[in-house]
Amino acid sequence: GRGFAFRRKQKIERQYRKLLKKRRQVHSQQNDQFTDSYPEHLKHLYLAEEEKLKKRCRTPGDSVSSEEKLNKAADGCGIYGYVCLIIFCISRMFTFSSRSVVTQEKFKNKTSNQKAKEEYEKIKADHARKKEEAEKRKQQREEAQRLYKKKKMEAYKILSKKTKKGQPNLNLQVEFLLQKIQQNT
Repeated sequence: GRGFAFRRKQKIERQYRKLLKKRRQVHSQQNDQFTDSYPEHLKHLYLAEEEKLKKRCRTPGDSVSSEEKLNKAADGCGIYGYVCLIIFCISRMFTFSSRSVVTQEKFKNKTSNQKAKEEYEKIKADHARKKEEAEKRKQQREEAQRLYKKKKMEAYKILSKKTKKGQPNLNLQVEFLLQKIQQNT
């Protein structure tokens, strides 16, 4: 079957393809001016790093113009030193520029996890709203029932009153019916 050796072989092939792809990108970008493409907020860091590398190649006590310094750095350390400086700048530029692009894309295109969280929040808010509405309806119903029972109890008290001999009090019953008729009209 396809065991660990096959997976290891596939992993090595992927890494090799990545390496080839990176090399192609570096070679295609080497002719550009590197200082112009630095991110604005990090430009001073890149330029300071570049100056440090140039100072390493220089001998102490040199006092020449910037063009001569550049030529001297390239000649003093050899072309290899200058190429290393360029490659270093390119690698720094690629790492930071790719990070900024990724973070910008994250804000533009939402991941499935972000979409799921938003959907969850919407559903949660909808449930909370429905729960509040149900609670309000329940309170209104309870209030209506309480008022109904109160009226019913008052009517019962009036209608169930008796005289001293235990007969129903018709005067109170007639008054109650009169009040009821006046309320309806």
